[in-house]
Order: sequence, then structure tokens, then C-alpha cells
Amino acid sequence: MPELTPEALAPRPWYVSALLALSAVVLLIAGAWGVARLRSPYPFYGTAYPNTQAAALTGTDHTGRPWTFTPGETGGAATAIFFGFTHCPNICPLSLANLSRARDTLPPADRARLKILMVSVDPDRDTPQRLKEYVTYFGEGTGVNIPEPTLSAVAKQYGVGYQKADIKSAAEYQVNHTTATYLVDAAGKLRVLWDYSQLPQTARVAQDMEYVIRNPAR
Repeated sequence: MPELTPEALAPRPWYVSALLALSAVVLLIAGAWGVARLRSPYPFYGTAYPNTQAAALTGTDHTGRPWTFTPGETGGAATAIFFGFTHCPNICPLSLANLSRARDTLPPADRARLKILMVSVDPDRDTPQRLKEYVTYFGEGTGVNIPEPTLSAVAKQYGVGYQKADIKSAAEYQVNHTTATYLVDAAGKLRVLWDYSQLPQTARVAQDMEYVIRNPAR
């Protein structure tokens, strides 16, 4: 039996215990991350959705024609949906610009299979003509006016909130609204959510787009 020396009987320094505990936590986190990577076929940059069916949308598009978005019946295209309004001072134009920029980096075949859609949360002011001038400025996209109370009902289905603010008159106000973009695949499933602060990372957004375009839910 080995002899117990004073050094062997001395308590372990606190920093050694702390390092051992930290190492255990790091290994635990790394293991959990590894399991998550194995379970997920692709580590999305945005927030991944579970198997969630997107809601249909019906209104008037920016050409003044009746328009319907039926998830799963888009001719094999994925759709990036943003809820905004044309009087928006910064978030909406930046979001549409960044979505268009990400789309433009896709290979031509994938680019043709991605639609960008802005649903107006200001149906009183966003006429088809105004929507046309706005969305076409940012490239190929569709602007849609959905009247109340239908707009409120469908916005809730997407988890979108909006409310008039800074009201100065019936025609002069702002709209506070949810700033996320929702990517729906060709099968009609919600796959990814990006916050507007993520959209400037166009390369990573484009990677999410490309994966969803090529891998619709089954």
C-alpha cells in the first residue's frame, strides 16, 4: 500500500476544481451540440421550424389583380414572406434589399425557384400602385394587400403582430410590427425564420435558401 504523504492529503486547490468543473460543462455542451447536429440534416443559420404547415394568403397583388398564396401549390418554388409596409423608414427596405441580395447570389436554377413576398400590415395606405413602386424597386418580388379583418387573422397564424403608432392623422402614422421573415418550402411547410438583424449576412441566408429550395419537406 503506497504511503500517504502530506501532499496527497492536502486539499485540492480551488482553481483545479474549477477547471475540472468547467471542462465537464464544456464536454456536456459539446456532446449536446453534436447530438443536435446529427439529428438535424442541416444546421440552419435562421431559426428552424418543426413540421409546421404555412397558412394560405388571399388578397390583391401589386398589379391590382386578385392573388392567392396556397402553400404547397407554388410550382416547386419556395417563398420568403415578410410582413411590412411601404412607409416603413428602415427595417422594411433593408429587409427586402437583403433578401433580394441573398437571392441574387443563388445559382440561376435555385434563384428561379425562390419567390419574395411582402404582405402589407398597412392595407389602408398600401394601394396596389404604391406596392408596385415599392417592391419592384428591390427587384423581383410581390406586394400583397390583404384587407382587415382577414389580415389580422392570417398574421396571427404566422405569429405576426402589428399596431399603429405615432398617429398624427388618419393618413400619417407608423406601424410597429414583427420584423421576421418566414421561409416556406415548395411543400408548403414553414422551415426557417430569420430576424431582420440576421438578413445582412446574405451568404448564410442564401445557404438556408438553397437548402430549403433543394430539400422540401416530405
